[in-house]
Amino acid sequence: MKLALIGHGKMGHAVERIALSRGHEIVSIIDAGETDKFDTDAFRSADVVIEFTTPATAVDNYRRVIAAGIPLVSGTTGWLDRLPEVEQMLADAPQGMFWTANFSVGVALFKKIVAEAARLISSFADYRPSLDEIHHIHKLDHPSGTAVATAETLIDATPALTGWTEDPAQAAADPSHLLITHQRIGEVPGTHTVTWQSPVDEISLTHRAYSREGFALGAVLAAEWMTARHPRGLHSMDDLLPLN
Repeated sequence: MKLALIGHGKMGHAVERIALSRGHEIVSIIDAGETDKFDTDAFRSADVVIEFTTPATAVDNYRRVIAAGIPLVSGTTGWLDRLPEVEQMLADAPQGMFWTANFSVGVALFKKIVAEAARLISSFADYRPSLDEIHHIHKLDHPSGTAVATAETLIDATPALTGWTEDPAQAAADPSHLLITHQRIGEVPGTHTVTWQSPVDEISLTHRAYSREGFALGAVLAAEWMTARHPRGLHSMDDLLPLN
């Protein structure tokens, strides 16, 4: 498989290592300020593109990749307010896009466990859920995409919840809103904790990533899936790892 990488920071380097270890070829690397490389034969020779950049640049990158007709895998978060725009780009495109806030197999399992726990615990009104996420100091957006996805999982499985907020005052005033808190510490790859607290005790579930390698492996697995299936439209970890 011939891969083009957009974004060559720590995640890009991790993806590169994993891809090479699985026998794939990196034909193009495009980093910040190198948009001229989108017009090269090397980039256009790629079977699939893997993109990890920033919320400010992601959608423009998607537009260029989709215009080139190359399948796309992206793990950039913080751009979902522009999702309708991206879906419109893909509507008539011959290739598809794979996006997830977190490529970790462990996170996919974590969300399934959270959903089942929420269904059980929601029968007991004294337990109120909250969610905390911790990432490295370089992460620009908050809450993390994984936190938002986990929050949506909780809301879907908890009848008393209708939405989420980062405002403690709003959460205190309106119990139907899940409070999400965030911390930015050192080089933490990602820790997400769901806690159900009652007046007498609490129950917690945590997913803690030890490194970026798990995310990188998931991105490469997604790229392999895209090149094997050639799907159109937008896809996610639910397609790669059907856990129902």
